[in-house]
Amino acid sequence: MKHRRLGAHGPTVSAVALGTMAMSGIYGPSDEAEAIATIHHAIDMGITLVDTAEAYGADGHNETLVGRALRDRRGKVVLSTKVGGGPELGRGRPEYIRRAIDDSLRRLGVEHVDVYSLHRVDPTTPIEDSVGAMAESVAAGKVRYLGLSEAGPDTIRRAHAVHPITSLQSEYSLWTRDLEAAVLPANRTLGIGLMAYSPLGRGFLAGELHRAADLAPSDRRREHPRFQGDNFRRNLELADALRALAAKRGVTAGQMALAWLLYRGDDVVPLFGTRRRARIDENIAAIDVALTAEELRRLDELFAPGVAAGARYPESAMRRVESSTPSPR
Repeated sequence: MKHRRLGAHGPTVSAVALGTMAMSGIYGPSDEAEAIATIHHAIDMGITLVDTAEAYGADGHNETLVGRALRDRRGKVVLSTKVGGGPELGRGRPEYIRRAIDDSLRRLGVEHVDVYSLHRVDPTTPIEDSVGAMAESVAAGKVRYLGLSEAGPDTIRRAHAVHPITSLQSEYSLWTRDLEAAVLPANRTLGIGLMAYSPLGRGFLAGELHRAADLAPSDRRREHPRFQGDNFRRNLELADALRALAAKRGVTAGQMALAWLLYRGDDVVPLFGTRRRARIDENIAAIDVALTAEELRRLDELFAPGVAAGARYPESAMRRVESSTPSPR
């Protein structure tokens, strides 16, 4: 396993990280025993950064699941969780955050979390108030580092002025490159690392999907414009092009997509999600894929910013995503 530092002053973590959202039924039914075995296998293979959130699954299901998996492995991981996800407003208010950290610690069965991030910026609460409450948890020893998720550059700067922000967790992949316009430059000026979630385009870039009917009836991706109608068909052409390029190299499409992200900078840590142990080995192998200058040029050509058809979330959810809106500065 290779390692990277998460932010200029953050923890050293594995070059790729494990996200656990899919283990709580977001993409259809999940087997808890297999989910725990998958987390264990990831740790055994050298992954040290594991990410969850209070909003993953009903009643904090995912944090409880991760807590069970880490019961005898806590010292081997940098544990990341998030507060304030979901469509409800008000989850960035100080009083909510003060309660939420204790609830997360209880569900996880730990005394502290390493990275605590604001899952979505709360439009009803000044970011200074949200981060100020999160900073109280740092002072109390409940949290080591603070992060944000899907925040825009101006919000990042304001938050960082209250308390150092170690990481930003936002979607970044070959088909989602919104961050490159303004967010990544702001991060790098401030020394903030990036946890790049959905690095495989929610499975699309891994070549798993060939038709919308492949999605389980309860799969939340059915609500996403990129997985619907003509958008699905147009995006399938992109996935096919990636698969063809990867086949020439003798790697999987997912490995090439992850390798591309690793080339975007040492401050980028791809955060992939899976429910299966077999995917762990495949994704870790991407670390050793050395892309040529011609392959990088071809990928940039095929996946120019904005090439994916459709928004990455439904309209209601996109309203909570600041990082897709370039800063006017």
